[in-house]
Amino acid sequence: MSENQGRRIAAQTGNEAMAYAMKQINPDVVAAYPITPATEIVQIFAQYVADGQVKTEFVAVESEHSAMSACIGSAAAGARTMTGTSSQGLALMYEMCYIAVGLRLPIVMADVNRALSSPINIHCDHSDTMGMRDAGWIHLFSENAQEAYDNMIQAVRIAEHPEVQLPTVATTDGFIISHGMENVEHLADDEVQKFIGDYKPQYSILNVKKPITVGALNLQDYYFEHRRALADAQASALEVIKNVGREFGRISGRSYGLTEAYRLDDAEYAVVALGSTCGTARVVIDTLRAKGDKVGLLKIRSFRPFPKDEVMAALFNAKFVSVLDRSDSVGGYGGPVFTEVRSALYGQTRKPPVADFIYGLGGREIDMEMIEQVFLRMKDGQVKPDSVQYLGVRE
Repeated sequence: MSENQGRRIAAQTGNEAMAYAMKQINPDVVAAYPITPATEIVQIFAQYVADGQVKTEFVAVESEHSAMSACIGSAAAGARTMTGTSSQGLALMYEMCYIAVGLRLPIVMADVNRALSSPINIHCDHSDTMGMRDAGWIHLFSENAQEAYDNMIQAVRIAEHPEVQLPTVATTDGFIISHGMENVEHLADDEVQKFIGDYKPQYSILNVKKPITVGALNLQDYYFEHRRALADAQASALEVIKNVGREFGRISGRSYGLTEAYRLDDAEYAVVALGSTCGTARVVIDTLRAKGDKVGLLKIRSFRPFPKDEVMAALFNAKFVSVLDRSDSVGGYGGPVFTEVRSALYGQTRKPPVADFIYGLGGREIDMEMIEQVFLRMKDGQVKPDSVQYLGVRE
């Protein structure tokens, strides 16, 4: 580990990096219930609490449903609030996740992406996060441990922005990132505190001088208007995420946007992906580029709000696009990322054909050879436009 004026570089797993970001954020309240492979995040943070390194009130609850319920109460009282979970734990939170959005509470969650049962599985896919994609939370995907650390810090600013006021989840891929160790560069504690600033809640149920109603019954009279306001907040978040990412870049040297293009400017064949698979795709792209193949990657960092304008612009010149989905919309037409990308491109006067490859469910490995085959099959005309296929599964 090296240190420089309060900054340091440490070998950490993704879980350790997220827990360390939480330590530097020093939230008022963390409520959580442990679940594999996210257990370490709150376990490590609980040790920070026990050692007196943070001033956080740690609430150990009896279930993930209770964890989000406690977070809602805490945030409604005006406390900066965080939690962490994964898979079935997140699914048990779903009911309360919708409520957190409707109450416009800027809770920040660390989620380690893991398959949903059944059959029982503890390894990575994106089914858990995608199961709440329409709840109204902001979703940030991380490619590696460094991005996991950076996304946690930025999530606080994004969620608490006056034009947003929405809960935000920063994700990593289970075991691949959560338990894989790599070098992570940390900001100094005072840099993080200055970046996130003091929390100024828009309301508090504890303010007896200005009483409010929280969780009121909303029928035909106003429910529609309240839900419409959430759509406006998601739209506002697009620019906020970019602005926060640029500001973070000025202090860290690592800027962030809604998407990231890799060797895409002149690419004839492109893949679209989320999370850790993007790192593998970069290596494949460099190898194929050395052979003369014009291939590229579009990494989507912000899945919610979905950056349709950037997706359209980035893929405009491609001859063919394949989307890599690490979850499946069973009974639907393609995976969640495919349906969003295809919808964004629909109606454009000039757009590339798009196909979907669902891969990696339950932690099934995706290697460089498999991604290379996706590119070569596009190039050789073996992929049909609008087709949905499964990559790496025994048929």
